[in-house]
Amino acid sequence: MTLMETFVSIVFLLTIVFLIFTRIRPSLIFVSAATLCFLSGLVTSELVLQKAVNPGLVTLVMLLLISIGLEKASWLKAISDGLIGGKFKVTLFKLICVTALSSAFLNNTAVVATLSSSVKAQRRHPSGKLLLPLSYAAILGGTLTLIGTSTNLIVNSFVLDKGEAPLEFFTFLPVGIGAVLVGLAILLTCNHLVPTGDTVEEEVARYLLEAEVIDDSSLNGYSVEHNNLRQLETLYLVEIVRNGLSISPVAPTEVIRSGDKLIFSGDIRDLERLRVIEGLRLFALDDDALHMDLTEVVLTSNSSIIGETLKSCQFRTRFDAAVVAIRRGGDRLSGKFGEIRLQSGDALLLAVGQDFKHHRNIDKNFFVISGAQLQRQLSQKNSWLLGVGFATVVAGSALGFFSLLKGLVVLLGGMLALNIVTTSELQRRFPFQIWVIIASALVLAEAFSGSGLADTLAQSMRLVLWDSGPFAGVVGVFLLTLLLTELMTNNAAAALTFPLAWSLAESFGVSWMPFVMAVAYGASASFLTPFGYQTNLIVQNLGGYHLRDFLRAGLPLTIAYSITVLVLLPIVFPFES
Repeated sequence: MTLMETFVSIVFLLTIVFLIFTRIRPSLIFVSAATLCFLSGLVTSELVLQKAVNPGLVTLVMLLLISIGLEKASWLKAISDGLIGGKFKVTLFKLICVTALSSAFLNNTAVVATLSSSVKAQRRHPSGKLLLPLSYAAILGGTLTLIGTSTNLIVNSFVLDKGEAPLEFFTFLPVGIGAVLVGLAILLTCNHLVPTGDTVEEEVARYLLEAEVIDDSSLNGYSVEHNNLRQLETLYLVEIVRNGLSISPVAPTEVIRSGDKLIFSGDIRDLERLRVIEGLRLFALDDDALHMDLTEVVLTSNSSIIGETLKSCQFRTRFDAAVVAIRRGGDRLSGKFGEIRLQSGDALLLAVGQDFKHHRNIDKNFFVISGAQLQRQLSQKNSWLLGVGFATVVAGSALGFFSLLKGLVVLLGGMLALNIVTTSELQRRFPFQIWVIIASALVLAEAFSGSGLADTLAQSMRLVLWDSGPFAGVVGVFLLTLLLTELMTNNAAAALTFPLAWSLAESFGVSWMPFVMAVAYGASASFLTPFGYQTNLIVQNLGGYHLRDFLRAGLPLTIAYSITVLVLLPIVFPFES
């Protein structure tokens, strides 16, 4: 192995390690790796600029900008409200079918955020039984078309970067339809593996509420029972935090001290029971500007406050809201909320002020699940105009009348003209992190190939797999991508495995299509952990799921999906080009 190959291999290994084992933003990790390759002379400045304006990458950015307008359309919300009704199996069938079909053409994160609101609002079925299948169905539906998931468009970016013709709109459909049908069948027959979770009436009770005993409190020096803290009906004192130590369970004879943090569970919509107790300071509701219209949100992966504490990001000032409770990884967090560092996927219960809905940074930082209505909804006329325009772009590009990029550019111009989206919205929601990640990944791929490392690894793998043939290589690429997507993110996994898949196809002297498609489908197989896909992070805390729940419910789906994809790949995309 040459010096350059050794250097690039170290960069790649460090990139993978940092993506898996640290909470550093993926965009920063990829930019750092690409910068090292640039400074070492492996790639030129001209190549870096060329990767930044890759047509496939620009298409992805345009699609994400257009999805801002699609999120406001009234028809998805109208459809979602009519899905839940009747027997559970019928509801589940309608929900996952509509979700899969919608995700084939719309941003699947927006689809899940919209439909999960309806799931949580209904009172007929346990929401825990529906939210996880909802996320899985969105992931499956994304495998049907070129625009179904950002992963497919990322793979298309790499194909274009290799000088090949772009993937067609329905290139993914033959294998995807098989994976979707098998996957939906598993979701219907194995729903008993999905935990029930809390009922809708108990959903808010999944949070914890923190109150502090002030210095001159009349509660100081008296027992829990004497202070009537055991008789709050809808609220229950589950823990006292004193000088950093936890007292739980709390005995009726436990004496309350000034400075104690009292942690309550129960229906925290009934906060007035605590507000009337003299000597208690509620972390979120000590400001009269905030009111009892509780709003539940999930922190987006692009939020600017990830990694910051509520105090350091000046949460209340920035959003005119205070955090009443936090859920993470299916668990309720307690302690000093102001010192907790926020993470992507955190579910926050907010007490909001009058100006909350008017803040322009809300939609960038949060998916709003219930409570305050934030986004301006399009009129019925504009909703249908946007729907027809988007369908025209999809149909025209699929039939080859024009490129998808040109169609999206025209559609975005029309959306601006009709005020469906504004330039300030586009600036605020511009997918900068995704653009940086993919542009940097293209630079890394160039260094991976240009240094000779890709050929060296591919030759080594070919020698090992020679007796088994190229199909074994496809299986290896698929499983490697699947493993990485469960440990990091789907986009990062696709970006890292594509160069190896391409070089392996060249090493075998066969068509690159089955290898490239193995990357795309492997990167979409995120069913075992909540980390690899944004929709899994959204439903994790809304449904109170733990990692073990994803493993139990996702394992049969992963096995069935993988077998289906690996059987169909060499049939639909033969090795002989």
